[in-house]
Amino acid sequence: MQRISIIDSHTEGEPTRVIIAGGPELGGGSIAEQLRVFREKFDHVRSAVVNEPRGCDHLVGAIICKAVNPRAAAGVIFFNNVGFLNGCGHGTIGLAATLLHLGRIGAGSHIIETPVGEVTVSIADDRGITITNVPSYRHAKDVPVAIDWRGGARTVRGDIAWGGNWFFLVNDTGEHGHGLELSLKNIDVLREFSCAVRGALDRERITGADGGIIDHIELFGPPTRGDCQSRNFVLCPGKEYDRSPCGTGTSAKLACLAADGKLAPGAEWGQESIIGSAFFGRYAGLPASAGGSVGGAVVGIRPEITGRACITAESTLILDPRDPFVHGLRG
Repeated sequence: MQRISIIDSHTEGEPTRVIIAGGPELGGGSIAEQLRVFREKFDHVRSAVVNEPRGCDHLVGAIICKAVNPRAAAGVIFFNNVGFLNGCGHGTIGLAATLLHLGRIGAGSHIIETPVGEVTVSIADDRGITITNVPSYRHAKDVPVAIDWRGGARTVRGDIAWGGNWFFLVNDTGEHGHGLELSLKNIDVLREFSCAVRGALDRERITGADGGIIDHIELFGPPTRGDCQSRNFVLCPGKEYDRSPCGTGTSAKLACLAADGKLAPGAEWGQESIIGSAFFGRYAGLPASAGGSVGGAVVGIRPEITGRACITAESTLILDPRDPFVHGLRG
């Protein structure tokens, strides 16, 4: 039997399960190289950790890896019910809370290596956690996509932006906005609409830079909280929605606001989630060479996202070879 030690947490409502011992040996090299080994040789472990019967579709997994940078507190690879993630904002906050819980880090700033670059986590004395994310930018503005919605053709427009993952961001207003109520009672409709957008992007071969797959759909609407400027619904790979406001999605949103001149560097943006939790973001500008540009305009930013994570369990997963579902239920 294989035993895998894990710590569960949630970040503003979205769960993270961190493998702290008993996971696969991924060798040395960069985190991207370790991710390649994980994907090619140990995908069954990914499925066993996050899929039923041990997990659920909206659970995000992570494994602590050996970092290349000697100053880094840890390396990390994130994964979900259908595969691996480039980055994960809420998961990075959850990882920081886990490392703090284990006594491996304390208050202050710490480097975390991810497959898409280094991020910094800063833990305040009150245990609020801020991540300084990878450079983020808007790749394309107001991109039309034709969807089949409720038996009819419709055109939706959105921005394509990078925040550690690729996003298609759609506002609620205007002829080509989503026009949907962002509420928990409307989850099924929001998921159906977002899946239609995701399918249309794939069908029309609309991508991010260098053919990057746009695997997250983000819808925006008015907030219900007085300390936030926006509410969102985020469809993740695997067709589940993010309970948190999504760290990489909030980074992508900040990049679009910066590109449109709607948010100044250092100004705070409150992003409410579909369940009413919140992240608070701000950004510093970057030169085009470090972030990206559209039409010659500098749009690259370095986002900072602040949220909270709570530890919910310390557990040992048992992988019994006699179990017919030892590697999880995979659709």
